[in-house]
Amino acid sequence: MRTLRVFFARFAGFFSTQKREKGFSEELASHLEMHIADNVRSGMTPEEARRQAILQLGGVEQTQQAYRERGSLPFLESLQQDLRFAVRQFVKNPGFALTAILVLSLGIGACAAIFAFVDAALVKPLPYRDPARLAWVTEKVALIPRANLSYLDYLDWKSRNHVFSSLDVVSSSSLLLASPTGPVSVPIVRASDGIFRTFGVTPILGRDFRPGEDLPAAAPTVILSYSAWQKRFQGRSDVIGQTITASGLVYTIVGVLPKSFQFAPRGNAEFWTTLRPSSGCETRRSCHDLVGFGRLKDGVTMQAALADMATIAAQLETAYPDSNRGQYASVEPIADVIVGDVRPILLLLLSGAALLLLIACVNVSSLLLVRFESRRREIAVRGALGASRRRLLRQFLTEGALLVGLGTVLGLAFAQIAIKILLHLISEDELASMPYLQGLAVNLHVISFSIGVAMLAAALFALVPVLRLAAANELRHDLAEGGRAGTGMLWRKFASNLVVVELAIAVVLLAGAGLLGKSFYRLLHVDVGFAPEHLATVDIAAPHELFPNDEDHVAIQRHILESVSALPGVESAAVTSVSPVTYNGNTTWFRIVGKPYNGEHNEVLEREVSPDFLRTLRARLVKGRHFTEAEDSTKPGVVWINQALARKYFPGEDPLGKKIGDTTLSQKSIAEIIGVVADVREGPLDDEIWPAIYYPFNQNPDTFFTLIVRTSQREETILPALVEAIHKVNPDLGTTNESTMRQHIDSSETAYLHRSSAWLVGGFASLALVLGVVGLYGVIAYSVGQRTKEIGVRMALGAQRSSVYQLVLKEAGWLTVAGVVAGLAGSVAAATLMRKLLFGVRSWDVPTLAGVAVVLASAALLASYIPARRAASVNPVEALRSE
Repeated sequence: MRTLRVFFARFAGFFSTQKREKGFSEELASHLEMHIADNVRSGMTPEEARRQAILQLGGVEQTQQAYRERGSLPFLESLQQDLRFAVRQFVKNPGFALTAILVLSLGIGACAAIFAFVDAALVKPLPYRDPARLAWVTEKVALIPRANLSYLDYLDWKSRNHVFSSLDVVSSSSLLLASPTGPVSVPIVRASDGIFRTFGVTPILGRDFRPGEDLPAAAPTVILSYSAWQKRFQGRSDVIGQTITASGLVYTIVGVLPKSFQFAPRGNAEFWTTLRPSSGCETRRSCHDLVGFGRLKDGVTMQAALADMATIAAQLETAYPDSNRGQYASVEPIADVIVGDVRPILLLLLSGAALLLLIACVNVSSLLLVRFESRRREIAVRGALGASRRRLLRQFLTEGALLVGLGTVLGLAFAQIAIKILLHLISEDELASMPYLQGLAVNLHVISFSIGVAMLAAALFALVPVLRLAAANELRHDLAEGGRAGTGMLWRKFASNLVVVELAIAVVLLAGAGLLGKSFYRLLHVDVGFAPEHLATVDIAAPHELFPNDEDHVAIQRHILESVSALPGVESAAVTSVSPVTYNGNTTWFRIVGKPYNGEHNEVLEREVSPDFLRTLRARLVKGRHFTEAEDSTKPGVVWINQALARKYFPGEDPLGKKIGDTTLSQKSIAEIIGVVADVREGPLDDEIWPAIYYPFNQNPDTFFTLIVRTSQREETILPALVEAIHKVNPDLGTTNESTMRQHIDSSETAYLHRSSAWLVGGFASLALVLGVVGLYGVIAYSVGQRTKEIGVRMALGAQRSSVYQLVLKEAGWLTVAGVVAGLAGSVAAATLMRKLLFGVRSWDVPTLAGVAVVLASAALLASYIPARRAASVNPVEALRSE
């Protein structure tokens, strides 16, 4: 209790310092006068009497300090003094303070902004119940590591497994909804009835799917996403029980999903409906269109789940050799799959931001060192007046902490702006597949991270006064001599090492940006096998419910092509089941008639195209002939194959005239190869070209297809006319994704990842180059200032200005060379680590590394020229006189 009373008394005294000290000073002066009077009466001289009185009291300042410490909290009081003094120093030297705070805010802000994305994608758990127990369950084949699952295989996996408490599947699709401008295609997810129970998600309104609602005989039901509920139904609570008509079917709304629910594989899905399998695909074990999600039982690991599913897959392979040969199981944590594509780029960007922060800290450390050198006389005076090393060190720590604190606050504001800018750079389609980025902003995690970074920076800055604070005898020397003699060389060496580090980091970032930029250029200029300019595309939905027969699909696409071809500016038009440069999927198994067959699955891409497909794309027919409009389902089957298929399956042969079919060689599947097509890049820009078979659309029609139009005018201008012409053919058709082929390529996921990584790392590199060059300028300028007397002596003895230039630039040259060499070595190592993000570029690409070296050397030369010119302009007489 006594200790608490003392503490609170001292704490209260902290807030009444002036009044308390005034009273004590008056009392102390009174006591001192009394002692002096007594000493004088004893025969001492007035001077001796005063000296003895002060000695008796133990010193006036020491007595006052002891009183302060007894009457208040010394730490708080001295901290208050240190803060006041630090603020006065910053106001007195605004250039130093503003530069240090700005540099720190840039580094901390960049790190915080990138960490916000890393936190959202890689750190925060997914918004499901116990997400670590959720697994992504699919099949795996030689070509596709995460292949879709067939419905019949899913039923067997669900009934036979011993590792999942629940196993459900989803399939992406779309529905046609009526709108004032005509039907619009709305993305949906078809799912088994237990999908939300597996995710651990409960609707905020209405109910979940009931058991059995995913069977063919069940009535169509739908659960709305939160965004669809707000956008299409204005968030009304009476929406439950209402019906919507889509694609010719009537769906009953039974629930609304929570706002926090995310489903990255189809982040823009508005409706969730049940599977109700009735199509031909879901009745065939060889047709794969589902993705599975399983919840692990307690105590079961992912490895154990994979082993169990692999056993079931092997059993199915034995039972159904025709459809399941080579079909293996894949079980992975759901988080790894959802963020797997963006993890490398996020980690790369976080590394770049960390390097930028390191440069910022090095620069501020350099500024603090310069500041320390300019204050050596002040430090000497304070030391001579009794300030201890600990007291001086605490003052410098306070100044560093204040710099870091102000830089962190400004950095968080900068981070919030940077986050918004980065989010605007992501296209709507890309952002839809990253729902974990919704509502991204500076939050508690980001603030905590920034505080941690700030503490590390403050610790780094604390090393500056620790390393440079002089001993007591050095302080006296500095007081006597002004502190300019033996200290400059130590500072120059230390600061030079810091600048070498800065330049090396700048080289690493510049090289990374150069390699990524060159990789992106190569990616966009990769040969796609056709001419993408002047091509316009529109996705069209003609669902089976509205167009039930193949003949209906053939007729509607013919009418569309006729209507579109009549538009002004249209040179040719065609349709395809999948637009080029989209994805490597929609595969089929084939077998060559007349060749030995052992049950293997020869998996290749399958595309359905109209006769003018190659002419419209301006792709090349290497040999053979084009399809004709007359080749429909009543005529013998014909196909094209691409060169990749011909090389793999017909080496040294002429494939024309050969026949292929499905794995059973059913009569309906037999088709003759009538043409070999030059390889068209159907999948991502950075993926290999897969073997492909092209079927005539008239013989294999599809319910969803893409219209491709070649125009003689700017392709953007014809898109509205295309949509209008399609709806004139049939108002029930759905249209979506109106785009140009160039936009389609440039906005693809592959291009986005390469472009964003190149731009962001390039931004970090630009800042690093500026900071590194500024740091070099500071070192050389300080060196010139310290060597003014030496330069004056040299010039007084007849040295020419050219020799002075050489003296200064030589010092800068050695620093630049050391930084560039160290940076190039680090660049090769860093590029090796990020090789997955490079395309068509080696990690040791000589032109890029040489260009980086030239850019940095040129910038360094420019930065060094200014202080060199100042040194060459020194007046010897003035220099010697000032010394």
